[in-house]
Amino acid sequence: MFQPTANIFFFPFFLKDNSSIRVSRIGENHIAQGIGWKARLRAQGQYLVYSKWHIYMSWDSLFQVSGKITYNGREMDEFVPERIAAYVSQDDLHSGDMTVRETLAFSATCQGIGDRYDLLTELMRREKEANVTADDDIDVFMKESANGGRRDVVTNYVLQILGLQLCADTMVGNDMARGISGGQKKRGTIGEMLVGPAKVLLMDEISNGLDSSTAFQIVNHLRQLIQVLGGTAVISLLQPAPETYNLFDDVLLLSEGHVVYQGPREDVVEFFESLGFNRPHRKAIADFLLEVTSRKDQKQYWSGDCEPYEYFTVEQFSDAFEKSHARQIVKKVLEVPFDQNLTSIAALTTSKYGLRKRELFKTIFAREVLFMWRSPSHYIVNFAHIIVKAFIASSIFWHSNMRHDSVTDGGIYLGLLFFAVSETMFSSLGDLGAAVMKLPLFFKQRDVFYPAWAYTLSTWILKIPITFIGVTILVAMTYYAVGLDPNVGRLFKHYFLLIAVGQMSSSLFRLIAGVTRNMFVANIFSVFSMLFLLLLSGFIISRDNLNKFWMLGYWISPLMYAQNAISTTEFTAHRWSKILPGSTESLGTTVLKSRGLFFEEKWYWIGICALVGYIFLFNGLYTAAHAYFKSPGRTFSSVPRNAEDIKLEKLRNYAWSKRFHKKIVTDDSSSSLNNRRVTLPFVPLSLTFENIRYSVDMPKEKKAHGDMNDRLEILKGVSGSFRPGVLTALMGISGAGKTTLMDVLAGRKTGGYTEGTITVSGYPKKQETFSRVFGYCEQSDTHSQHLTVLESLLFSAWLRLPSEIDSIKRKMFVEDLIELLELTSLHGAHVGLAGVNGLSSEQRKRLTIAVELVANPSIIFMDEPTSGLDARAAAIVMRTIRNLVDTGKTVACTIHQPSIDIFETFDELLLLNRGGEEIYFGPLGNHSSELIKYFEEIEGVNRIKDGYNPATWMRNKDLIRDLSRPPSGSTDLHFDNRYSQPFFKQFLICLWKQNLAYWRNIHYTGGRYFITVMIALLFGTAFWNLGMKRTKRQDLFNSIGSMYVAVLMLGIQNASGIHPVVAMERVVFYKERAAGMYSALPYTFAQVAIELPYIFIQTLIYGVLVYAMIGFEWAVTKFFWYLFFMYFTLLYFTFFGMLSVGLAPDGSIAAIVSSGFYGLWNLFSGFLIPLHRIPIWTRWFYWICPVAWTLYGLGASQFGDVVDKMETGETVAEFLRSYYGFRHEYLGVAAVATMACAIAFAFVFGLSVKYINFQRR
Repeated sequence: MFQPTANIFFFPFFLKDNSSIRVSRIGENHIAQGIGWKARLRAQGQYLVYSKWHIYMSWDSLFQVSGKITYNGREMDEFVPERIAAYVSQDDLHSGDMTVRETLAFSATCQGIGDRYDLLTELMRREKEANVTADDDIDVFMKESANGGRRDVVTNYVLQILGLQLCADTMVGNDMARGISGGQKKRGTIGEMLVGPAKVLLMDEISNGLDSSTAFQIVNHLRQLIQVLGGTAVISLLQPAPETYNLFDDVLLLSEGHVVYQGPREDVVEFFESLGFNRPHRKAIADFLLEVTSRKDQKQYWSGDCEPYEYFTVEQFSDAFEKSHARQIVKKVLEVPFDQNLTSIAALTTSKYGLRKRELFKTIFAREVLFMWRSPSHYIVNFAHIIVKAFIASSIFWHSNMRHDSVTDGGIYLGLLFFAVSETMFSSLGDLGAAVMKLPLFFKQRDVFYPAWAYTLSTWILKIPITFIGVTILVAMTYYAVGLDPNVGRLFKHYFLLIAVGQMSSSLFRLIAGVTRNMFVANIFSVFSMLFLLLLSGFIISRDNLNKFWMLGYWISPLMYAQNAISTTEFTAHRWSKILPGSTESLGTTVLKSRGLFFEEKWYWIGICALVGYIFLFNGLYTAAHAYFKSPGRTFSSVPRNAEDIKLEKLRNYAWSKRFHKKIVTDDSSSSLNNRRVTLPFVPLSLTFENIRYSVDMPKEKKAHGDMNDRLEILKGVSGSFRPGVLTALMGISGAGKTTLMDVLAGRKTGGYTEGTITVSGYPKKQETFSRVFGYCEQSDTHSQHLTVLESLLFSAWLRLPSEIDSIKRKMFVEDLIELLELTSLHGAHVGLAGVNGLSSEQRKRLTIAVELVANPSIIFMDEPTSGLDARAAAIVMRTIRNLVDTGKTVACTIHQPSIDIFETFDELLLLNRGGEEIYFGPLGNHSSELIKYFEEIEGVNRIKDGYNPATWMRNKDLIRDLSRPPSGSTDLHFDNRYSQPFFKQFLICLWKQNLAYWRNIHYTGGRYFITVMIALLFGTAFWNLGMKRTKRQDLFNSIGSMYVAVLMLGIQNASGIHPVVAMERVVFYKERAAGMYSALPYTFAQVAIELPYIFIQTLIYGVLVYAMIGFEWAVTKFFWYLFFMYFTLLYFTFFGMLSVGLAPDGSIAAIVSSGFYGLWNLFSGFLIPLHRIPIWTRWFYWICPVAWTLYGLGASQFGDVVDKMETGETVAEFLRSYYGFRHEYLGVAAVATMACAIAFAFVFGLSVKYINFQRR
């Protein structure tokens, strides 16, 4: 039972997988009967306590939940718990295109004012009765916060409380775009919920990425908030400082799914002392609570002199708690049911949302307009590619070259109309990726901020003017230019039909995104949908030749209605009314009948009505999918015992024992390990920097708020040095520029303006050689998701360690680090995608550190290596770092909220203030005595309290000057090669990695083969036994059409399917290339090479099925040529997909650019308009069009040597030569050209990755 009271709780530990807890009391005098949870509290953006019967998250089917949860004695179905309790996730998920102020203001608007207005009314009534005059400032604040039309007061207040006022008008940013710091993002996540009216706050690891001072201020504010307003807060923290811990009222200690303790904070130490475990002096209570239940750390706290130590299990702790006085008090309270008459149901919100429906829609719509305004490049690129296609199409189909004299002329016009319809559909392909990428944020906010319909309706309405603009450009540039009927009425009918096609296709792609919720699966289904619509449109294969099996699909295909509608609009015009000799029907009717199309004018209205119906149907299903489907959620890697385990057990004989620095408390459990650590040689190096300044162009948002400076200075003349054997802490409040300083020193900044001097052992720093001796554990844990932990470490060691080190020693060194960082149990676990599957955030952090340490660098930067770790895991990491420093390495760490033990592990401190100003640089001293003495000598600084952490309380120019000069007799860093491994070996290692990744990427690899089989069966049944029919021209049109649509659709599927693979791996590539692992070309060549066998298998699957079902001539040479051209066609489409991502900043723009090229290739393929009808001034593009060479090769190889007579009297070969221009004797030229396209795309892809960097840091 959660009842709003002035109590705040601290969770020092979390549930483990497959564990359960039984919570009996959450607040003082509050009851919760029989709550049994079997899940993780850290659910991504969802609410664990918000469902009576199941966990409200996507993986609820994997876990069982029992028990009853009540608020004020009322069950969950009596009110809307999402409005009462706010869950703050540990994942900082925001829109990168909004500023911090806009993010919080949007949250405040959506959540509404709750009962603030009613409370204010009641307060004013009582003040009036008591004749009390309110404080002016408090009165203004309460009135403004309770006013539904003014929420900026609350937003500004929360910004001030969280220390976000300086970055309030800065974009949040993301992995590819510069934005606010990680700590500021975390504060923004907290602020999103604080601006709302929720009475219960459930906050998961809110201090990650925050400095101790900021964490203390936030928790202190929360304490005051719930004490004044009568709220309840349940907060989990990792490594809380003592002063932060002391702010809590109660402690709920969980271990392995059991409740170890629940009760007042003041009594928790006494409880454990009664069991024989004492807390040492200067040991933080929170750290003690975590370690006392750990098997490896428990012994050091045992104080039983009379009894020998034996491991005290978690079950024993739980049983002891059941017998404790605190538990007995709770049991007594549980016997008395909560009196619901003490509180009103009005205290629990019964309305689902904080605003009325109209206001919610206006808010969401305004945000989507803002997104569109902030990301104009997507729409600019889309309109640009429409302009290019329209210009080229008007050039090819120029009206002076178009005639209206024969059925053949009509066929050219039909091809033009089909091109207009298909390209309008292709223009909406970019909506697919954009819709998928927005889903994580949508699922976080759905049902909390707004309903699904408000979001889907807004996106639909905003897409309408985009469609109007695109179609207007296309029609304005092509309609009269190509010689379509000049009647204004037919022009507008043509125009509105294409608008309906654009809206239908956009709605379809958004629906696919909402149903699949995965980029790989969405690409597969989108291509299959396009293929289905195009194939059954009535143009590629006529209705008369279509297999009866597919007639139902023909009648439900939206493009069938579009093609018939646009065709009847044109061919029922007066210019097509002439009657050919020997015919009784008009030329227009004859053309339509020859292709199996309808010829009545009513089919325009049938088509437009059908398209409008599909628009509403698809958008309705799109809304339903967003309303009822759940987020893909989080899955966890299992760690099977396999051959890898056996190999590691053999190597474990070489494991080394942990050596501890004199400052660190030794772990007795490690003393029995053997002292056989593998050591690798390195050169100790120092790093000095003097007067470092870093600035960026002033953000437009800040200029809009009155800041007229040209640049925003982030670092202001910072100087310091990092020396061998000295562990330096880089500290400062969030936003002080700690990560920026490390990025500047590491050479990882891709933009901005840097000034100052950086030297390595007295010599000017050269980035080419520096990367060989440098390791950087970045704040973002970026890894290849399909590798295991062991494979990630082997990959890094293989590429970064010198080639002179043999494989046995390298593997032993890797095993040492796995043992040291306690990753042994996880070595076979897949890394996975952060926040979705695979390793937890804590495990990923340790992997990030290990990946850099296996490189054996001389200088190591670690950006918040303990963030996201509990106290015990943080201690393990810091022991490892301390051991490295003791060997003579140079290590600098940014650190947030270190415990006393961890903080005193450091030797020196570089302290930055907000704005990038240096406050202190020098030694810490024993028990931080030097630091304390320095600050206590400053006038106005109070003395530190006994037991407090100096890290929370808180220039040596001569040293910097000395280290900036090279020692006598020393030489500058020099390596024969920039990389540890030669070019070919880099390629082999990257190929090894790609092979593992492709084999395990079931969404991509398995999905590709699945869609290939489906397309093959679709083609085979649709074109059943049409391959040997050669008596009519339409028969050959059908056969060439099967090749045309197969090449285009299967190729587009390959190209679009590779987009997310390359885009997701590109972030990892930027990190690994910056680390000096490999150059760009070996990486890209490996990416290209791994596709060769997979595409070969794909070609065999498709080729055998389709060739047999369509019934092409069974000859060895013809079958070989068919497989040959299909193989290289799929290759160049796949490589083109890689290239488009290499040339675009994100997947959405890559999809738009790609669709533009698909349109051009479609236009110049030779199928819609044959070569001899293309104007001479644009015919050159036909000869460089890859699809044209593919169709040339396929058509010439299958029919170019056939001498069978057609009903027109000409042979098949003569018809191909006269209509399409295919000559059998040029088959070799077509083969060479097709291969050249694949090679060219692969090579340009390598160059694009090498020379273009879209990451902005």
